[in-house]
Amino acid sequence: MSAARLIATAFGAGLMRPAPGTWGSLAALPAAWAVMAALGPLWLIPAAALVFAAGWWATAEETRGKADHDPAEIVIDEVAGQWIALFPVALGVAHTGAPLLALWPGWIAAFVLFRLFDIWKPWLVGRADRRGDALGVMLDDVWAGVFAAIGVAALAALAHGVMR
Repeated sequence: MSAARLIATAFGAGLMRPAPGTWGSLAALPAAWAVMAALGPLWLIPAAALVFAAGWWATAEETRGKADHDPAEIVIDEVAGQWIALFPVALGVAHTGAPLLALWPGWIAAFVLFRLFDIWKPWLVGRADRRGDALGVMLDDVWAGVFAAIGVAALAALAHGVMR
């Protein structure tokens, strides 16, 4: 397997069926935990930027000369987007010093909201998806991740503020 294919499929997660995008998002969770546990929670932010850059390159390589600009097995975009959705969790861990898994409701909310926005493709998510190029493949999941992160932060504020 080429380096581009290995990256694009998130080390093979995108080859799982059915719903490879969901498998890619699920694979992103333990990978995010590993990054935060090994390096610290705030390292998820530059790690997501690195995954985005590597994913953009790998997606361009894997789709070059092909009619399908966004094949189902390319899920590195889900990894980048899922990690962005987890930014509020990483910030919460960094701010409170809580154990990574103590914020488990945030992990679940990030996963569910990211999948919702990635499948639904509202507004900027859909616009990016319609670009029809490798950057669009990556950007639609970035926007889905941003929207999910906003949702996670709003749910955390509601849980920790209003519901006390």
